[in-house]
Amino acid sequence: MPAIVSVNNLTKTYKGGFTALNGVSLDIEDGEIIALLGPNGAGKTTLISTICGIVTPTSGHVTVDGHDTVRDYRAARSMIGLVPQEISLEPFEKVINSVRLSRGLFGKKKDDAHIETVLRQLSLWDKRDSKIMTLSGGMKRRVMIAKALAHEPQVLFLDEPTAGVDVELRKDMWDIVADLRKAGVTIILTTHYIEEAEAIADRIGVIAKGEVLLVQDKAELMAQMGRKELVIDVAEPLAAVPVSLSDRGITLRNDGRQMVYTYDTRAERTGITALLNDLQAENIQMTDMSTSQSSLEDIFVGLVKENA
Repeated sequence: MPAIVSVNNLTKTYKGGFTALNGVSLDIEDGEIIALLGPNGAGKTTLISTICGIVTPTSGHVTVDGHDTVRDYRAARSMIGLVPQEISLEPFEKVINSVRLSRGLFGKKKDDAHIETVLRQLSLWDKRDSKIMTLSGGMKRRVMIAKALAHEPQVLFLDEPTAGVDVELRKDMWDIVADLRKAGVTIILTTHYIEEAEAIADRIGVIAKGEVLLVQDKAELMAQMGRKELVIDVAEPLAAVPVSLSDRGITLRNDGRQMVYTYDTRAERTGITALLNDLQAENIQMTDMSTSQSSLEDIFVGLVKENA
């Protein structure tokens, strides 16, 4: 797939000497959903702000559909819709007028049919004549998305789109993002909710200390870096791991009632067969077994710790 957004060796150092971005390079493919994960202060918002032309880079450059965000700012910015973390809306304005205004700010001709489509897509059509001050927090965030889509951008940035939103509405937002992607919109989101990235993203990017640690297909990332746990329930609690099994990295859980064996899914052999044979030799009776794949959260935490 061709890259619709291309970030090349981007650096941003502020006057006080703090480097928020340090040589970031990233290609975002047309039509994909990419989730950017990182701890607070990692540089996620600075990266988005720089791509959107809000922050001027110290060095490096960004293109959006071939338009340089500095030399050809207007053309590049017209391709982008941005939903920031903070909800910033005129409280006494009607929903439909607020969305129409955003379209006009980009010099687009009046198109009430498009505005209606956007509002219906976001379940806002029935609220079109409501003053924004009367809306719930979740509805206000939908209005922010509608405003970002009013000028028909090809790229949509969502900076923490479900922050402060309840679980049910968060899932509704995931459905909205999926529908937007079906409509051909490329979506880049930052999130603190690991399950959000795991649920909707095609690729995962991890940022820490202003550097991109990795960008990879979600499924490949889980397959390559994920580990599995084999949990064995034993009939009699164990006070300690038998000496003959001490080199297998086994730990005890639940007051010795469970043995936990972690293995690499990429390894040629998992070692499970040999482990079960050794348990039999030690006369350890098993009552149950189960396996679980490490989550994206486990992978993310591990990466950030390695680069702390």
